[in-house]
Amino acid sequence: MKYIIVTGGVMSGLGKGITTASIGRNLKNKGYKVTAIKIDPYINIDAGTMSPFQHGEVFVLKDGGEVDLDLGNYERFLDTELTREHNLTTGKVYESVISKERRGEYLGKTVQIIPHITNEIKERIRRVAAKSGADVCMIEVGGTVGDIESMPFLEAVRQMYREEPKENLAFVHVTLVPMDPQGDQKTKPTQHSVKELRELGLKPNIIVTRCPEPLNEGTISKISLFCDVSEEAVISAHDANDIYEVPLMLEQEGLTSFLMKHLKLNSTSSEDKSWENMVDKMHNLKGEVKIGIVGKYTHLEDSYLSISASIKHAAIECGVNYDVCWINAETFEEHPETINSLSEYDGILVPGGFGERGTEGKIKAIQFARENDLPYLGLCLGMQLSVIEFARNVAGLEGANSAEFDEDTPYPVIDILPEQENVVDMGATMRLGDYDADLKSGSLAEKIYGQSKIVERHRHRYEVNPNYVEKIEASGMVFSGKNRNRMEIAEIPGKKFFFASQFHPEFKSRPGRPSPPFKAFIEAML
Repeated sequence: MKYIIVTGGVMSGLGKGITTASIGRNLKNKGYKVTAIKIDPYINIDAGTMSPFQHGEVFVLKDGGEVDLDLGNYERFLDTELTREHNLTTGKVYESVISKERRGEYLGKTVQIIPHITNEIKERIRRVAAKSGADVCMIEVGGTVGDIESMPFLEAVRQMYREEPKENLAFVHVTLVPMDPQGDQKTKPTQHSVKELRELGLKPNIIVTRCPEPLNEGTISKISLFCDVSEEAVISAHDANDIYEVPLMLEQEGLTSFLMKHLKLNSTSSEDKSWENMVDKMHNLKGEVKIGIVGKYTHLEDSYLSISASIKHAAIECGVNYDVCWINAETFEEHPETINSLSEYDGILVPGGFGERGTEGKIKAIQFARENDLPYLGLCLGMQLSVIEFARNVAGLEGANSAEFDEDTPYPVIDILPEQENVVDMGATMRLGDYDADLKSGSLAEKIYGQSKIVERHRHRYEVNPNYVEKIEASGMVFSGKNRNRMEIAEIPGKKFFFASQFHPEFKSRPGRPSPPFKAFIEAML
């Protein structure tokens, strides 16, 4: 097993995740099987209980793991499916070690960070890597060098460097090279960051520099001299127009060939050009569709990162540009007259979410899309609110609502899952991960997917109440996807496009292989 460990310095948000995913993609293009692990030093067991305001979206894996959005980038770039074991948090590590101590597995020893915590980290990394069957395991250490939370993880990878043959491990350090007002590239932040890393017993083999413009030769020489790496190992990761261009940029900079040489990876005869072809296609889009996304986390686009990515994948496949406008649902509650502004969009999307805030505004947007026959795509809560809107305004169930928002509603058309009623813990207790659905013959859903059975990822506690299905369907809405008595898809026949899913199709969308509902949504707008 070859390990590539990516650390970051100076500040968070530099792009370690995209760098990690891009390196992995380039090695995949060379014919190697690549997997990826994300280390998150926070004490949470997983990302499931975090607000999108804190950490961006919660990405859901096939086994129901609720993880950091970087794992979504890994899945999209590497075109793979990961599991909850690929996300390592301080909470998971300490929980495991404390459980072992309580069971007496340490035979009376004093349990310490070194060696017990670090051994647990190493054991988990090696187990996940081996289980994946990959040739190369990418490991991104979250946070920055110097963070107190990251120390046990950095110590664990230092020990791995001592234990593994030198050609099996490569350290990639991502740092910032800012520019001063005179336009000079400043290397001091990188020097200090590498100094901090070396004080921990780690030495980078490669330094990837985040900078506004390509590094000049003088800057490369300076970083090489002061940070003790060869000049070919100083990589310029300057600003790109699109994150999908980053793998091609790093390839051009010689990062892949340097890594292959360092890790003694033999060149393979075949080279996958699909990523390059996808980027070429992305640069040759014609026309434009305008999409209104009505949500409540709209000022932080990372809250809906997978939705943005899915729209992009579908638009590239359809050969069209797109313009996404983020609309705060509460605007339609405070200023009802502004609902008519939705007529300027080619399609409306209502994403998932939790809590009552903004729901009435979203319902108004759904009603506008239905009554004005605007293509509509609803995801998770977006489906539940579609059912509420239809029940109230078409099926005659006045005051229909979700039991999540109104326990006294006369018509709880959306209700809590039976198995959720006595749940106390919030973390990892929803209906999570892959579940299948049978699609109704001749439905829009079957046409979109081109098959009668599908598997998609879920993240919810509430669903359509089966007691109201007959009444709602008698009024014209069709539940065209079902998992036994659970309603998975709602559509309205006769509309240009009205499709809503209880699941999250955005989690399985890939560049070059877009999610079928998103592709159909773009096609309907065209």
